[in-house]
Amino acid sequence: MVATIRYEDIVKVPKALLHDHLDGGLRPATIVDLAAEVGHELPTTDPEALGRWFADAADSGSLERYLETFAHTVAVMQTAPALRRVARECALDLAADGVVYAEVRFAPEQHLERDLSLDEVVEAVLAGFAEGTAQAVEAGLTIRVGTLLTAMRHAARSQEIAELAVRHRDAGVVGFDIAGAEAGFPPTRHLDAFEYLQRENFHFTIHAGEAFGLPSIWQAIQWCGADRLGHGVRIVDDIAPDGSLGRLAAYVRDKRIPLELCPSSNVQTGAVASIADHPIGLLRDLRFRATVNTDNRLMSGTSMSREMSLLVETFGYGWKELQWFTINAMKSAFIPFDERLRIIDDVIKPAYAKLLP
Repeated sequence: MVATIRYEDIVKVPKALLHDHLDGGLRPATIVDLAAEVGHELPTTDPEALGRWFADAADSGSLERYLETFAHTVAVMQTAPALRRVARECALDLAADGVVYAEVRFAPEQHLERDLSLDEVVEAVLAGFAEGTAQAVEAGLTIRVGTLLTAMRHAARSQEIAELAVRHRDAGVVGFDIAGAEAGFPPTRHLDAFEYLQRENFHFTIHAGEAFGLPSIWQAIQWCGADRLGHGVRIVDDIAPDGSLGRLAAYVRDKRIPLELCPSSNVQTGAVASIADHPIGLLRDLRFRATVNTDNRLMSGTSMSREMSLLVETFGYGWKELQWFTINAMKSAFIPFDERLRIIDDVIKPAYAKLLP
């Protein structure tokens, strides 16, 4: 059965993506163009070589060094036209990969170097996503893009970004996130923002349990009230070799808290040693709400289809498992229930029904 699942067939099936960074998914050729416009020096101006450079530089085994690669992408995303272009191309690239629903996140505070306001940054990105979605439809593709606004956990603007997200909730922003190096910057530093979001009935996820362990996950859930866990891969530290769950792991599973797992990225940052060692297989077997995600498509040289293909090759998954991951993601999206259900019932299930035995 596995041999019949070709990469090109995976591209064609509908996929749902919850964890993708806008500044981690630029086309190398776009970076070259935009860098020339603003005078930013790159390691190379050859797009193909630049793409390889990003993947090689990110493949360090260190989250901190992985994050350093973003200096080049963020540097070229400082004007409204640049932000619109990057967002438009993001929507088009995801749609071409068969993604029918995506939540793409970015940190507005990192795009203020050329005097844009926070609101102008968000408006430019939302306009780009709208343009890309419309162009995808013209090309016969379908995609719905929701935007997450990210606050940097080492900074002190989370309340401001949370208010920004709520301000744009009816224009396409569907959630909030905090990101950046976990060690030394616990999510509890941003409690005011999370309490504000809860009062506003607004969704949020927290990067937790990637480079740092169970305390980060525990704080994200029990102190901050996260709806989902960004990565959350270290929840495996609370699972015994015989598969029995510790109290935190049991809580995460029982509450159906979604795990935004990013296999290739987790290998690059040293969270796991290899795809074969990734606990996504165990977490699926134990029926956690596991989802498959790209994290940073440029840095990992990946796509949703590639991530799924790796799981097929490594764990022997078939269409049944790929549908399970896809529906898990769609159930966990930050859009209204009726919209989630429509995509599941009208788009995802009919497509997989043609493939399932």
